Parts: sequence; C-alpha cells; structure tokens
Amino acid sequence: MPRSVNSVASRRRRKKILKQAKGFFGASKNVWTVAKNSVDRAMAFAYVGRKLKKRAYRSLWIARINAGARQNGTTYSKLMHGLSKSNIDLNRKVLADLAMNNPKAFTEVLNSAK
Repeated sequence: MPRSVNSVASRRRRKKILKQAKGFFGASKNVWTVAKNSVDRAMAFAYVGRKLKKRAYRSLWIARINAGARQNGTTYSKLMHGLSKSNIDLNRKVLADLAMNNPKAFTEVLNSAK
C-alpha cells in the first residue's frame, strides 16, 4: 500500500505561516524554512511585548500622577498613601487621566485624600 501524504493540510499549514510572514525582509517572507523560524521568533517577541506594554503604561501613569501631585505640593507616595487611608478607590489609569485632562478634579481628589 502506498504512503498517504495529506498534502492539503501541509500546504494549508505552510500558507498560514507564509501569510504571517508577510512584510518580512528578504527570504524571511517567502522561503518556508526561514519564514517558519522568523514567525516563531516574532510570535515569542509579541508575547513578551504584550506583558512589557502593561509595565510601560503603568510607569507612564505613575509619572503623570507624580507630576500632577508635585504641582499641588505633594509627592506620589504621599498621595497614594492618602488615597488608601481615605478609602478612595481610583486606579492609576484614571488618576493619570485626571491629572492630565482635568487638573481641577485632580486637585479636588488630592485635597480629599489629605
């Protein structure tokens, strides 16, 4: 009995990887073995990048809150401590948005946290 090869599935698998490699430079976009390695590496970097993005945004929010707090004569750590003591549950994303786009409301929050 001859060997059965599922060429439909293997071609579909290769086309999927080559489609993901679209836009890569040189052989990485059209040579199967090179494209497979490049796509695997790109997917690994993308996975890590999704975690790093969360860190980057948090540090950006902290910098913005600290800048707003210092304009009002306090520091980030004192502000966050005051917020937790007075049971004000605003996350850093909202506080950073207030500090940038609505300084009056941020000052009111800061005053209620003292």
